[in-house]
Amino acid sequence: LQYMSGFGNEHASEDPRCPGALPEGQNNPQVCPYGLYAEQLSGSAFTCPRATNRRSWLYRILPSVCHKPFKPLEEGHLTHDWDEIEPDPNQLRWKPFEIPKAPQNKMDFVSGLHTLCGAGEPRGRNGIAVHIFVCNTSMTDRCLYNSDGDFLIVPQQGKLLITTEFGKMLVEPNEICVIQQGMRFSVEVFGESRGYILEVYGAHFELPDLGPIGANGLANPRDFLVPVAWYEDRQVPGGYTVISKYQGKLFAAQQDYSPYNVVAWHGNYTPYKYHLEKFMVINAVAFDHADPSIFTVLTAKTTRAGVALADFVIFPPRWGVANNTFRPPYYHRNCMSEFMGLIKGHYEAKEEGFQPGGGSLHSMMTPHGPDADCFEKASKAKLEPERVADGTMAFMFESSLSLAVTKWGLQTSNRLDKNYYKCWEPLKSHFNPKYK
Repeated sequence: LQYMSGFGNEHASEDPRCPGALPEGQNNPQVCPYGLYAEQLSGSAFTCPRATNRRSWLYRILPSVCHKPFKPLEEGHLTHDWDEIEPDPNQLRWKPFEIPKAPQNKMDFVSGLHTLCGAGEPRGRNGIAVHIFVCNTSMTDRCLYNSDGDFLIVPQQGKLLITTEFGKMLVEPNEICVIQQGMRFSVEVFGESRGYILEVYGAHFELPDLGPIGANGLANPRDFLVPVAWYEDRQVPGGYTVISKYQGKLFAAQQDYSPYNVVAWHGNYTPYKYHLEKFMVINAVAFDHADPSIFTVLTAKTTRAGVALADFVIFPPRWGVANNTFRPPYYHRNCMSEFMGLIKGHYEAKEEGFQPGGGSLHSMMTPHGPDADCFEKASKAKLEPERVADGTMAFMFESSLSLAVTKWGLQTSNRLDKNYYKCWEPLKSHFNPKYK
């Protein structure tokens, strides 16, 4: 597989089997090369400022309008009904989500989508959802596109071969990919697969501003990879299923050809992937902590300056060198909502109960922090330069919205760890009124 590099770049690509497939000097000629159809995919309003205007032109064998009418499709555990169960402000933690066994229960990426929590409403174009995907079989002659927003996909177990209208991407654990609103894609798996999805309505992901950090650091634009054009001119007499996630519901339409018939394309609205090992960590080198926002990979902004609809934050391997400092994460109450997942290894503040393929949610103003063992060890540790989080990759979906947990998350999944609160019970008072 080949890729082009750069975040938000103007890219141009054509399948080498059809050289010259991109029209020269214009987007929509009277007759396109090779008899192709021109089709624009818009990711922003036409009148957005140039810096935020996103669109791509696709040159395809048949336009995507050629399909039968959409009909409702069973959503399974996909939802945006945040009122189906009473709110729960407690610290929540989930054991690793179970992957169904094939062939007894075949499940592909779409049928394996399970909504865990979220807020907002796709029709109002403001909100987010956190989904878990578990699957054991590939999508065959069917694709998905999300009319509601963008999917940020975090594989945790099993690599994903993702075919899009723009080309193919192989996304493995410790990588992420973003499939933006409206882009059709299919997921091929190679065994039992599991991961996390952050969906945002009404905003696209951006690189965070660097401020005093300067020109370089965190996730560098050159490390984001975009697929190159690849097409198939394939008829599907039995019917190809195009699935639309629209206003939180699933709908299916039939067509008799593959949607991956884009011979060439150009533009700045594309799917992309990123390897988390490429992240340039910035950290405190004297005392105390930098805020966890310093680990932000991607952000989806709101209209309020500095307040994110959602941030994607990672906690990668790094050096800890702060003097006279309690080095693990501090105890905290936050006006933001924090969902955490673990791709591999052990998270430093919760080494036992927080496992790869599971998760935790600390809701608005709900206190959280290191468990008792972590506190005692870190309080007595000799402060020398040390490697932190080697062999580990934890991440956080952080949002300014107050997230509601679904019935599947609290009950049906049967993965909620009801003993989570006990990890703080051994904490004891060290208060000494005579301390000097």
